[in-house]
Amino acid sequence: MTSETLARPRRTTKRATPARRDREGAFEFEPHHCFACGELNEQGLHLAIHTDPQGSWTETTLEQRFQGWEAVAHGGIVCTLLDEVMAWSVIGRGTWGVTARLNVAFRQPIPVGRAIRAEGWVVDENRRAHRTAGQVLDVTSGEVLATGEATFMAVPPEEVDRLKARYGMRRLGDEVSEKTSGEITGREDGSSDRRPAASRSTPR
Repeated sequence: MTSETLARPRRTTKRATPARRDREGAFEFEPHHCFACGELNEQGLHLAIHTDPQGSWTETTLEQRFQGWEAVAHGGIVCTLLDEVMAWSVIGRGTWGVTARLNVAFRQPIPVGRAIRAEGWVVDENRRAHRTAGQVLDVTSGEVLATGEATFMAVPPEEVDRLKARYGMRRLGDEVSEKTSGEITGREDGSSDRRPAASRSTPR
């Protein structure tokens, strides 16, 4: 693994269309049926995932149908949120991966009907695997409700190409790429947060 640690994505203004950018520039997918982020899955979460090389994030309010205990989000749904944003953080690095290990710590019950934010970022990477971290926060208070760590095994390049074709991935123009650059981290000046690794913390 490399020693590089990436910054957490910061809160920014919601967009009607998710801002998605990897090392090659801005991109988008055709609508699909993924339970977490697919627009066509009637039973899904319909997450609008924003991503760039720094990390990934989404904001949502879970409906009552996603509860376990009364009025509390099911733990499996919380795991799905963390798995999804961490997986997208790998895509933001310019490659794709499949979940090999997922570890979640539930810090506080997550009520349905409350606005929450899930974030994911890459901690270490090499050609074979990416190690990631993530968290779910209360949008209003910023309280950390759950944290996660995962390992994603890298998908072979030829398989990545097949998956990109399968999901209708297409590159957007240079103008769009420049416009979205830096927006994921949510700074008012549009710049990215590239603090040294020593100044950033990861979930425990």
